[in-house]
Amino acid sequence: MNEIDLLKIAYTAVDDKRAEDIVALNMKGISLIADFFIICHGNSDKQVQAIAKEVKDRAEEEGYSIKRMEGYDEARWVLVDLGDVVVHVFHREERDYYKLEKLWGDAPIQDVSSSIKG
Repeated sequence: MNEIDLLKIAYTAVDDKRAEDIVALNMKGISLIADFFIICHGNSDKQVQAIAKEVKDRAEEEGYSIKRMEGYDEARWVLVDLGDVVVHVFHREERDYYKLEKLWGDAPIQDVSSSIKG
């Protein structure tokens, strides 16, 4: 499997847990950290944790290893590092504060939902 497959797995996981305002950014040539970022948010601590756990569980089921997960206990900004894909799961207020989409505004949005649903 490649990074697009991993991106689809992670995107589906956050979508299935009803994450809001899901955005996938193509970071190739922009960041050395990862090829793709997924940014989304939940409306409660429990939902943020459920979203992050679903990403971790789905990736592991498909044979991917989690490089790192940070912020899970606090549930304000959970970072799930899958290597080529990094998932940022925010609590609503934290997302409004950090504005990662603006920080990485030069990164093109990757259309994932149509390739999954279509």
